[in-house]
Amino acid sequence: MRVMVVVKANKDSEAGVLPDRKILTEMGKFNEQLAKAGVMLAAEGLQASSKGKRVRFDGDKRTVIDGPFTETKELIAGFWLWQVRSMDEAVEWLKRAPFGGGTEVEIRPVFETADFGDAVTPELAAQEDRQRAQAAQNAKK
Repeated sequence: MRVMVVVKANKDSEAGVLPDRKILTEMGKFNEQLAKAGVMLAAEGLQASSKGKRVRFDGDKRTVIDGPFTETKELIAGFWLWQVRSMDEAVEWLKRAPFGGGTEVEIRPVFETADFGDAVTPELAAQEDRQRAQAAQNAKK
């Protein structure tokens, strides 16, 4: 199963405070373990919401909202995409992560094509396969 591991933003990440060398080194070691175990599919940190935008959809109307966004507890500072056998395995991996200071991290399963049952026609499944293959090619660029 694939899971997204979501690292919540905090006051420092929203202020643009970057991790120091010690934290980067520790996280690099943890990411190396994930990669060698075949667990990590992707991992990225996100810049502060002040550099972001949101688009609100209301019928045909699109409204662009500039950051920063006020609810820090609802913001994301970074994420991993992991391939694991179970949610329990994901939890065990996450317990090894070098976080401290009240950091909150969320793990959520990613939908797989089969989860949508009969709503996914063979054509839609083939389209999904083509899109994943194209995304993998794009990632190599």
